[in-house]
Amino acid sequence: MTPKGARATVLLLGVLSSLGPLSVDAYLPGLPSIAGDLSVSTSTVQLTVTACLVGLTAGQLAAGPLSDVLGRRRPLFAGLALYVLASVLCAVATDATSLVAFRALHGVAGAFTTVIAFACIGDRETGAAAARTFSSVMLQVGVVRVLAPLTGALLLGLAGWRAVFAALAVLSAAVLTWAVAVMPETLPPEQRGRSSPTSYLALLRDPALVGYTVVNGFVFGALFAYLTGSPFVLQDLYGMSAQQYGVVFSVNAIGMVVAVYASGLLARRHAVRTLLGASLASGALGSVALLVVVLGDLGLPALLAVQFAAVASIGFAQPNTVALALENQRSRVGTAAAGFGFVQFLGGGLGALLAGLGGTAPGLPTAAAMAGFALAAGAAFLLPPTRSRRPASAGTTPRRNETCEHDDWAGQVLR
Repeated sequence: MTPKGARATVLLLGVLSSLGPLSVDAYLPGLPSIAGDLSVSTSTVQLTVTACLVGLTAGQLAAGPLSDVLGRRRPLFAGLALYVLASVLCAVATDATSLVAFRALHGVAGAFTTVIAFACIGDRETGAAAARTFSSVMLQVGVVRVLAPLTGALLLGLAGWRAVFAALAVLSAAVLTWAVAVMPETLPPEQRGRSSPTSYLALLRDPALVGYTVVNGFVFGALFAYLTGSPFVLQDLYGMSAQQYGVVFSVNAIGMVVAVYASGLLARRHAVRTLLGASLASGALGSVALLVVVLGDLGLPALLAVQFAAVASIGFAQPNTVALALENQRSRVGTAAAGFGFVQFLGGGLGALLAGLGGTAPGLPTAAAMAGFALAAGAAFLLPPTRSRRPASAGTTPRRNETCEHDDWAGQVLR
């Protein structure tokens, strides 16, 4: 594969990884509007976020083992087709119950695209090289998170919240066409394994995978507490419009983009674990400061400043966490990525649930959930499992697809 072809593939992997987050971020400015249109409470409409996270969580468990058995392309195409269907169904939903159900389906489809994109990277790279490629992919995810709420708010103002899901249907159909045309098969038949109920139990033998997966679950708990609670905190408590919220959300997303970019560059010179520790420390500090601001009612400017710091640290942590977690799992990277993603969105779902406990006063629950998850992530990082550097053993022997041995994806977007 030429450098140009490698860059195109990394760009596609970034788009695939963005579909899951996009299904949440793009419609966040419209949550209050959905509540009013469907005549339901704030807590009820927040269930559409939780349902999507449940779908993302459950879908991970199927996507990983299937892609280890069938290869990456066929399950990916099925997931993209399901994403198109779920987007259409969300656009035409007439009540909250059906919207919650369709959002769960949306999440399942998004899980397939994210897991398989991560597995494709794991098929090809490990260590610092993997960290750089994950940074490249997550840089694109961050850019999408900048644009998604702005675009969503624009569509909301022009045509209502249903237009957001209609746009997602069109976008995912285009991505499906693109993937069919150019996506390489990174797992040839001779390297495919068998799926069984014990596949996930075998992952528990890698303490580093378990430890970093738990760390990442807590990080995503903080992230989704912010994603779910911030529309109501800023719009209902501080009187922002959907468009103003979209701008604030995008500024925070820019912070994540910059952090991801910096992480990819620093991975060339510093240990990945060191970078992760620094990001978790800054995240804990920012989230605790956010809680202090809320408890002390220190005003909107202070809230926006510390919220920005807390959210940016998450972008710095993500590529390093996934690279460390998957490092020893090259022979069953799809299953490992699925287990990693399952815990990730389990934490995210819990964060969304806790942020929604405030009802009409979501400020304190959101800040408390973010601080609690950030501190838990730091504590988990310091425990012995994440310090394990167990070399790959039988069943986890690192191996590279020989047909792609010289195709270095690392940092293709960062270069």
